[in-house]
Amino acid sequence: MTPTEQDLQHALRELIDPVTDENYVDGKSIRNLKAEGGNVYLEIVLGYPGKSLVEPIRRQVQDRLRKIAGVEAVTVNVYSKIVSHAVQRGVKLIPGIKNIIAVASGKGGVGKSTTAANLALALAAEGAIVGMLDADIYGPSQPTMLGISGRPVSKDGKIMEPMEGHGIQANSVGFLIDVETPMVWRGPMVTQALEQLLTETRWSNLDYLVVDMPPGTGDIQLTLAQKVPVTGAVIVTTPQDIALLDARKGLKMFEKVNIPILGIVENMAMHKCSNCGHMEHIFGEGGGARMSQDYNVDLLGSLPLDIAIREQADSGKPTVVADPDGEVAQIYKTIARKVAAKIAKASQDRSHVFPKIVIQNT
Repeated sequence: MTPTEQDLQHALRELIDPVTDENYVDGKSIRNLKAEGGNVYLEIVLGYPGKSLVEPIRRQVQDRLRKIAGVEAVTVNVYSKIVSHAVQRGVKLIPGIKNIIAVASGKGGVGKSTTAANLALALAAEGAIVGMLDADIYGPSQPTMLGISGRPVSKDGKIMEPMEGHGIQANSVGFLIDVETPMVWRGPMVTQALEQLLTETRWSNLDYLVVDMPPGTGDIQLTLAQKVPVTGAVIVTTPQDIALLDARKGLKMFEKVNIPILGIVENMAMHKCSNCGHMEHIFGEGGGARMSQDYNVDLLGSLPLDIAIREQADSGKPTVVADPDGEVAQIYKTIARKVAAKIAKASQDRSHVFPKIVIQNT
């Protein structure tokens, strides 16, 4: 007795993707579903990098389909397929980059750069090809956080080769200047530097470019909104009221320039005493959740105030690399999968389907 496709589809509708919270049928993840006798074959295509979920999803699908009458064996191929998604109207995609994620905050000191570094490393750990652009021209910190030293080289004297650290590509003005040299630049020079770092780097087939933004809503942010094809933005804040006030301004700025908000990351949500284990909300409680409710955006995750996070970032091995199986690294990986899944739900970029019109004299 061969199971019908209807039986298989019905069973697959009962299974929920652990990241998107959609069933695999309605989420359009099923490919090449077929049954031959008692043998069933199908593919599950994830729109986000999910290396750590491949085996759990495979077992989930196999266990359910084997309960269907007539099914003897189930072969499930689970893999990720990352595609380019739509950006601001009138802004073209950059060659070598499928999606750009801006990590921003309204004010400094909330852990934005640490979050950006760990987000990039978590996406890479889940199987994506990732780049990091340090757009904080006045205070570049990614060279230190990613443990990268030296200067980028150029093979043709025009385009820089990206630096590499922990498996991700990176570029920063911090690679081009002395570590103690202050950037005494006016706005136009800063925005030009950002454009050059972005467009004059030979990014290689990136699924995601994470952009570590400077704090605030000034020239860099406006340039990013007008000239850089941003797929979505992540807002970093702490539960503290003054941080939330500025984070709301950053969120509203992205809304005004039609850049989707992928969600909010709440840093320093609680502190666990290293001696007694007591939990204390030093900077307030529930601020990120309230902000997410007020603006109808997702709270992607809350991270503790943990000395290890700071020490690991300062050492050039952020948490996702230094302690990949630890609790905090798992929070970062969960945030990364949620961000990627939000992008996967967005409209795909369709510019490549339109033919190029070339006028020639014949």
